[in-house]
Amino acid sequence: MALAAAGASGRSLRWPRVLLFGDSITEYSFQENGWGAYLADRLVRKCDVVNRGISGYNTRWAKLILPRLITESTSAESIVAVTIFFGANDSALKDLNPKQHVPLEEYAANLKSMIQYLKSVDVTEDRIILITPPPLQESAWEKACLAKGDKLNRCNATTGQYAQACVQVAKDCGTDVLDLWTLMQKNQDFSSYLSDGLHLSPKGSSFLAAQLWSRLENKVSALPSLLPYWRDVDHTNPEASLL
Repeated sequence: MALAAAGASGRSLRWPRVLLFGDSITEYSFQENGWGAYLADRLVRKCDVVNRGISGYNTRWAKLILPRLITESTSAESIVAVTIFFGANDSALKDLNPKQHVPLEEYAANLKSMIQYLKSVDVTEDRIILITPPPLQESAWEKACLAKGDKLNRCNATTGQYAQACVQVAKDCGTDVLDLWTLMQKNQDFSSYLSDGLHLSPKGSSFLAAQLWSRLENKVSALPSLLPYWRDVDHTNPEASLL
């Protein structure tokens, strides 16, 4: 009873949230050495990092489920940042992977639709970060496809077109953008950033985490550490410090 009474008298503790929305590259980001796990560790006393990556999804499907993830302004209030990280599946070649393929113009329109929805529930554009698909290492991905009995169903040049469209959407809508496709190929062999030609290796995940943190840091820098440092708790009267 005493515990219930104390809980009733204290203010509810609500952690702000960083929402990671994307495909398998986001879903896998909480694995060991993953980029999402890195962010969660950096922000552990400031906010929750919520993984909403859904393997295999494209923007056509993502725009339908986003309103179910963030339902109204009351649930959006606590969101300090949202990453939207799609394109690796949208850019699949239509003839060889029609289920995941989304035409380039529709991909751009879908991204804009998701940004407009977020703004409608008071997640402003300065809290939205678009991430382009990473480059595709075709020979490695072809091996992965052949192992499943499939043909090479993506190509890097096409992925680059989707990355450019993502960057343009960010410019049009006033959001931040991380152009992973360009950055990973800048003056270097990018194959070590990928585990199978498509998904990120630990090195690629570390690269993304560092790039993303530089864009995320200013959005979370003002957040206080939740609950006082243990040395600052008044041990003779903990209620004064903790409630």
